[in-house]
Amino acid sequence: PVFDGLFDFCSMYTGASLEGAMRLNNQCCDIAINWSGGLHHAKKFEASGFCYVNDIVIAILELLKFHPRVLYVDIDIHHGDGVQEAFYLTDRVMTVSFHKYGNYFFPGTGDMYEIGAESGRYYSVNVPLKEGIDDHSYFQTFKPVIQAVMEFYQPTCIVLQCGSDSLAGDRLGCFALSTKGHGECVKFVKELNVPLLVLGGGGYTVRNVSRCWTYETSLLVEENISSEIPYNEYFEYFAPDFTLHPDVNTKQDNANSKQYLETIVKHVTENLKCLQHSPSVQMQDVPEDFLRLKMEEEEKEPDPDKRMTQEEIDIKVEPPNEFYDGEKDQDAEMPPET
Repeated sequence: PVFDGLFDFCSMYTGASLEGAMRLNNQCCDIAINWSGGLHHAKKFEASGFCYVNDIVIAILELLKFHPRVLYVDIDIHHGDGVQEAFYLTDRVMTVSFHKYGNYFFPGTGDMYEIGAESGRYYSVNVPLKEGIDDHSYFQTFKPVIQAVMEFYQPTCIVLQCGSDSLAGDRLGCFALSTKGHGECVKFVKELNVPLLVLGGGGYTVRNVSRCWTYETSLLVEENISSEIPYNEYFEYFAPDFTLHPDVNTKQDNANSKQYLETIVKHVTENLKCLQHSPSVQMQDVPEDFLRLKMEEEEKEPDPDKRMTQEEIDIKVEPPNEFYDGEKDQDAEMPPET
């Protein structure tokens, strides 16, 4: 659908993903997060599935300036068709998608036999799942597939799309994952210790989207948070339990048998064995990006007579163990009188 401010919206979420990629390239961080990104259905010449600009593809193209191999992992309930299509013919990017497939479920692509073509043959990995899959079945499939991909492909950077429409109770979804089960996949990818760009994606029961991405942010930054949701202006939306991890109540049976999931894992592993080696690229000039130019500008000696902008102040990240007295220090103690 078209709405007022569409161009600004696309510019903001795409720009955020692009800057996250630049920060990873310039080693400003190990993990970059953009929950507003992850619009994986958009194609080069068309919008699709509520996605207008494919920020994932643009971010990966930026990562490829520095990284010889980029792994894309998609845990949205819908197949990441736009990203797969963009890199279907190359070995520089491996796409791995875990999604609902069959019964005319959107977008209708993502069969396990879609494996890539030409130079990209075997570099597209699809894990088609049936409705009702729970935490245990999902992770028992996710873990061996990702382990095999890491072993054979050895990526130097990972892009993880965390669509939360794979959670139980989603208005457009049909899986039975809990926020903890969904977060377990994010935690597993984080612990691979590879530079990581984390993006959002689908999610149509908003209260569960908020729960999911809040919990996964805490996992990524390694901060323990309470399961009790603190009071805020949206507190009533989280009734009746007001917790971060509500009970999963679904009447839908798990249609994914153990044999079916083992067949998929075996198929993926056999295809990965067909890879000759981890692809590399020849040396080449890397064009400057605006972030590098901005960093060089910041390294110059500041003018003492010129006031710093709010953006420059916010960029200066203070470590959590830093104690200081300043304008933003709300709990500063006054020095004792002598």
